[in-house]
Amino acid sequence: MHLTMLKCKLHRACVTHSEVDYEGSCAIDEAFLELSGIREYEQIQIYNVTNGERFTTYAIRAEAGSRVISVNGAAAHKAAPGDRVIICAYVGMSEAQADAFKPTLVYLNEHNQVVRTGETIPAQAA
Repeated sequence: MHLTMLKCKLHRACVTHSEVDYEGSCAIDEAFLELSGIREYEQIQIYNVTNGERFTTYAIRAEAGSRVISVNGAAAHKAAPGDRVIICAYVGMSEAQADAFKPTLVYLNEHNQVVRTGETIPAQAA
């Protein structure tokens, strides 16, 4: 069996730019790409916590240390500066691989500063 698993995420990043006329994609601070494991040109899913939009695009590199999260092209209609988003990448693997796999979770504050990292999400309480 082949499973699609959460590879990594940037949790509650703050959109800094939204540029309709820029060639598509989402520019992400290079330091965030490295920390999370998202590769340049990798497909990503973006979940807009502010307005509920969910969309697919790909990651491109923004200047390291800039804290930039720029939603570009057609996707710019789905996110505005100040919106909080969750950016996820997924990976396919076998059940055996999934049994040992842990995702990379990067949590950001409203200023796109890393507040913590992890590899598990606590069970949701009833």
